[in-house]
Amino acid sequence: MTVKRPIAYISAAWSGSRSTDRENAAYYCRQVYEAGFSPICPLLFLPDFIHKEVPQEHKDGLDMAREYLRRSRVLVVCGGQVDETVKSDIAVAQRLRIAATTLEGILTVKGQGIADE
Repeated sequence: MTVKRPIAYISAAWSGSRSTDRENAAYYCRQVYEAGFSPICPLLFLPDFIHKEVPQEHKDGLDMAREYLRRSRVLVVCGGQVDETVKSDIAVAQRLRIAATTLEGILTVKGQGIADE
């Protein structure tokens, strides 16, 4: 029997360094994947085809990211800081009644055997 992995939206206060942010995002996604979720992190793919300097594309990118969050079962806040984007993600999750937690929270639950059920 194959168990479907719930989608987990990955949010963090990104530094602005493309290489550092991608490395951190990949690490966060791997941790969430190992905890039994299907992680989605727009930072890992939207910048590959969305040109932020074009106003309409920037707006489209934000809209797409919000849609991925809406389709998720959980919001996972990663890293040690919270910026305005993370606060916005948390507010959207609360409004839509999407569970929100931290990476540490996901890993703690996994360590208790709860996420493996």
